[in-house]
Amino acid sequence: MIARLTFIRVKPENVEEAARIYENSVIPETKLQKGFCGGYLLTDAASGKGIAITLWQSPEDLAASEENRYYQNQLIKFLDLFVMPPIKEEYTVFLQY
Repeated sequence: MIARLTFIRVKPENVEEAARIYENSVIPETKLQKGFCGGYLLTDAASGKGIAITLWQSPEDLAASEENRYYQNQLIKFLDLFVMPPIKEEYTVFLQY
């Protein structure tokens, strides 16, 4: 399993709006992606920082979600809210309990 972490930052007053977009638009589209296994959205309302974590069955499934522009299309939904460009990192899930 592989995880994609996207580190984001929005104005604190926009955290709830960003979470609504994530819940109502991003999650339904994410569930349609091949190999998607689950995810988390972590937020700090005071600072506007957040981490979106998605879990994928394989590196190939994760790569396919970028090659088909799914990932980029999700980021576009937040362009007016970001106060800095998102940072993407990928990790192998070594242990899950």
